[in-house]
Amino acid sequence: MNNKLYVGNLAYGVRDDDLRQFFSQAGEITSATVIMERDTGRSKGFGFVEFADEAAAQEGIKLGDGVDLMGRDMKVNVARPKEDRPPRGDFGGGGGGGGGRW
Repeated sequence: MNNKLYVGNLAYGVRDDDLRQFFSQAGEITSATVIMERDTGRSKGFGFVEFADEAAAQEGIKLGDGVDLMGRDMKVNVARPKEDRPPRGDFGGGGGGGGGRW
């Protein structure tokens, strides 16, 4: 297991400090980040909490999974590595030109 947890179903008002404060009950935290939309600055409703050790991360799952934080029940589990995705904005077409129908 790694020490990084995914925290989903967050209320849009939750910020980094809120995550840090809540999960610090489980052990030493090395980082706590709510993921924000670039364009609007609004929360995407999920974040990540990284603990100093595996035991604290396990405790963080027990502490937070299904628990209400600011009006929403969090979903907490071990974070998975980011998957490679194709670049955005390319709809699979290979070039310009019109003439086709949607």
